[in-house]
Amino acid sequence: MQSKNTFERIYDVVRQIPCGQVATYGQVAELAGNKRMSRVVGYALHVNPDPEHIPCYRVVNRFGEVSRAFAFGGENRQIELLEAEGVEFIDGKVDLKKYQWKKIRF
Repeated sequence: MQSKNTFERIYDVVRQIPCGQVATYGQVAELAGNKRMSRVVGYALHVNPDPEHIPCYRVVNRFGEVSRAFAFGGENRQIELLEAEGVEFIDGKVDLKKYQWKKIRF
């Protein structure tokens, strides 16, 4: 199990993803301090204690696909939330060139 500090770093990164943009699990992992912990990012988002303030739906995989196991309503809900922010899907994927958050470092 990862320390609370790891999860808090992940949640701090996810809180910063702007409306209408997405980040990948790997991108969040790298910004949280360890680019190899993308699976930990997935777990942290699955147990998100505050989905109203930690927008985990803005995190997608490296191909721009949403999570089939989205913890707060399934993949269709994640798509609905992103589309409500103006994110478009083409063949079930987010165009990362257009919608990926450009933040590189804190």
